[in-house]
Amino acid sequence: MARETRVDGWARVLAVVLLWGLLGACREEKPPLVGSSSQVRFSQEAVAFPATYVGAAREASVRVVSAGRAGVRVEWSRPEGPFSVEGLPQRVRPTEETTVKVGFTPSVPGAFSATLVGTEEGGRTVTLMLSGEARLAPPCPTPVACHRFTFDVAREECVEEVLEDGTGCDPGNTCVLDAVCQQGRCRGRERVCDDGNACTTDVCSPLDGCKSVPAPPCPGDGACQEGWCDPQRGCQLKPAVNGTFCGEARGCDLADVCVEGACVKRNPPDNFVCAPASPCQGEGRCQGSVCVRPPATALVPDWTYDAAAEGRKLHDLLVGPEGDVTLAGFFERPMLDAAGDAPVDAQVTGRRCMLWNERLLCMDLPQQGKVSLMERATAAPRWSFDLGRARPDIARQASTLFMARLAVMAPDRLAALFEAYPAGLGSNTLCRLYYLVVLDAAGGLVSAQLLEDPLLSECNHPHPFGLASDPAGDLYVTFSPTVNSGAPLKAGEPTLVMAFSSDGVPRWRRTLPFPGGELGLVRGLLMPEGGTQPLRTLDGEPVGTLPLKLGRAVATHEVLVPSPEGATVNPDTVPPESPRLQGYAVPGLEPAWTYRLPGVGSSFVSKELRLGTWPESGVRRTMVLGFAAEGQRPVLVGVRAGDGSEAFRCELGYTPRTVPQLFELGPGSLTLMDGATTCGECDPPFSDSKARFQRFKLPELKPAEAPWPGTFGGPGHDHHEDPVRAAP
Repeated sequence: MARETRVDGWARVLAVVLLWGLLGACREEKPPLVGSSSQVRFSQEAVAFPATYVGAAREASVRVVSAGRAGVRVEWSRPEGPFSVEGLPQRVRPTEETTVKVGFTPSVPGAFSATLVGTEEGGRTVTLMLSGEARLAPPCPTPVACHRFTFDVAREECVEEVLEDGTGCDPGNTCVLDAVCQQGRCRGRERVCDDGNACTTDVCSPLDGCKSVPAPPCPGDGACQEGWCDPQRGCQLKPAVNGTFCGEARGCDLADVCVEGACVKRNPPDNFVCAPASPCQGEGRCQGSVCVRPPATALVPDWTYDAAAEGRKLHDLLVGPEGDVTLAGFFERPMLDAAGDAPVDAQVTGRRCMLWNERLLCMDLPQQGKVSLMERATAAPRWSFDLGRARPDIARQASTLFMARLAVMAPDRLAALFEAYPAGLGSNTLCRLYYLVVLDAAGGLVSAQLLEDPLLSECNHPHPFGLASDPAGDLYVTFSPTVNSGAPLKAGEPTLVMAFSSDGVPRWRRTLPFPGGELGLVRGLLMPEGGTQPLRTLDGEPVGTLPLKLGRAVATHEVLVPSPEGATVNPDTVPPESPRLQGYAVPGLEPAWTYRLPGVGSSFVSKELRLGTWPESGVRRTMVLGFAAEGQRPVLVGVRAGDGSEAFRCELGYTPRTVPQLFELGPGSLTLMDGATTCGECDPPFSDSKARFQRFKLPELKPAEAPWPGTFGGPGHDHHEDPVRAAP
């Protein structure tokens, strides 16, 4: 009996040993717990959080178990700072695992570390190392009116939101009052300007508010009734002065003249004005049966600035409405009121400038990637826009941002084309990115978009050689590959024409088989410099075919005049024997008139034209002005835009260096540039040249108010089709 008892006891001991071994084997199948001399262990030694934006939260999980045979109490020392711990057990049992959540929520940037310490009964410790890096959220784009950008730390991106309707907003235009957000647009009521004087035109400047300017002269009825303005009643008629010429007959034996308000035929008396004056010749007066005129005199400059002699790269000019002259160049300091008594040097360099809202607007001034508006008289800055600062997301796409072209869309809308090298590529690349940016009058961002097209994706330095807008503010741009490297850029083929609404929404695009160039606009017609077919602004379809290139065309509301046939910017090229100007009716483009230079050997020598007005018999007539050569000196030719008849030819009394390359009209003046040495059909025109500038005083000559009056996009190069101001 005792023997059996001993055997049963050994059996029970053996069974316990075997069971313990099996249990131990099961425990060893789990991953070993490390990092502590304590019975309590973490499933890992440390938690390293990935980089986290300030304000965001990250979370990780670890397991806590005990290697002891019995449960043990643990006191925990929680970490400080941006770390948090949830779910720490007060008692750890050997057969249970506890999941602990560790959080990282930084409120300031920097690198952080901490240690989670647990202390068992008996003093043994277990530790978990915590670390994380906090970064500031990247800057979001500058929001446009009625929008806001916030950085979504969860999505790690900037999110744009439309502000609620009724939220107050800044329209960037002093002519809009009580502006509030409406469906994402900043809208308000129009400021009404009225000084109570019917003889002034009351306008509102987006930057300066209400102002009054003299109204255009009141028209007569053409039958011996001349217009005059009454401040209370506006335009009125009164009989013309007796003896005023009123018809076709203008001889010294018989003339159509006004008598008591009626046009009658009379034998005019001596001293009757029988021939109108020209810029270089006084009017003719009757002496008996003969119309006697003083001899013509050559036009001589009253001011000259020679940039070559001064060592300055100046090759562009602007003439303000008061006659002030601005000279500019490619990365040169603009010279303000250069023909005045005290010229002002802008001190900071820029590229291509233009006039907008009675101020000077320059690209890449005071440095690349900026467009700045400054006062014409003092160069004091009004505002400066930096695309890289306003849109850091765009800056990250590019290694360098700089300006390409500017065009006015409206008094409170400016189109700016920014050019960029793609990120990671240096300045030697021929790949380009282009961003169309719309700004308001105060330099605020309205919209920005990347322009995309297969032609723009080719690495042949595609470039916007033309940029223009119509009265509705719709925008048109031409891109072409370049055939050279380094400014000035020469356009190759083909030409991509892109059209956008005034809000920057794409409308249509066409690819045309000719090199790019400047653009002109008149009454729904788009005039590409290198083409012979005007395009409809509605859809880009061609409208007729002209026998010659449009060139630097000018246009009134009634007639379109391309660059003169036979004109050349290369003085070594011999023009044809019968150079001409051709007028075409708009919008149908039927031939309206032809003007040919008289005399053998006469030729047009410049493709530049300009529209001005000159008084004839009390009526200001619109003239097409251009330059021809008769002998050794250039001749200013004035052709009436209405019928193509010659109004005058005036010799210019100076020794030319080159053909006249650029000219602008001011009140009573013509300012001319010659002596530039680089390509005038490139972009920027005549870049890096040191030209000569001369001003000729012509007291009765004025710039014409016409849709497209000339040189490089109209007065001040604003590239905007100008509506004609109505009479009061």
